[in-house]
Amino acid sequence: MIKVLLADDQDLVRIGLRALVESEDDLAVVGEAADGLRAVELAHRERPDVVLMDVRMPGVDGIEATRRIVADPELGGTRVVVLTTFELDEYVFDALRHGASGFLTKDTRPAELLRAIRLVAEGEALLSPSVTRRVVREFATRPARVPRPHPRIGTLTDREREVVGLVGEGLSNAEIAERLVVSPATARTHVSRAMVKLAARDRAQLVVFAYQSGLVEG
Repeated sequence: MIKVLLADDQDLVRIGLRALVESEDDLAVVGEAADGLRAVELAHRERPDVVLMDVRMPGVDGIEATRRIVADPELGGTRVVVLTTFELDEYVFDALRHGASGFLTKDTRPAELLRAIRLVAEGEALLSPSVTRRVVREFATRPARVPRPHPRIGTLTDREREVVGLVGEGLSNAEIAERLVVSPATARTHVSRAMVKLAARDRAQLVVFAYQSGLVEG
């Protein structure tokens, strides 16, 4: 059973999400929060697999709540998916930078949202790659941005650096394999090794590291 925590300050949104999630036999809502602080408290108590986190909430917002959840070693199995009204939301990159596993817009089709919950619970990340790529590119490549290389970036091989850059462009393992003319299994191995070396929680965080380390062209 995949445990889901809902965090949104709008009652109607939470009611709708609860009805959708609980319509599935393998999903269960373990709590609801109307603000970020409550979301963090419930995450500690319920240990959800996935948190659907609104960004704009009173008091502690969704970004800070995400940061607190991700930073807690006791919640290492909890993944956060940010919910946003607009695709190009100025807060989305910050959410990814603080450890969110991806994001969804609130007009996402129900079937896609359910699929996203399951994917994230299984350890996948970077939902809606093409949209996420646009958001990260928009806010990670501003003129004032100064590259902040990951402290372990030097441990990557040349091929792993190349692969991380392609992940940052939003390419899937299959697309990376095609680009580099290698097998999908080889591409997957390179991605996995890079994630281990950089201590990336998931693919979304690897994207952030790629941009911050200057491995993706602006």
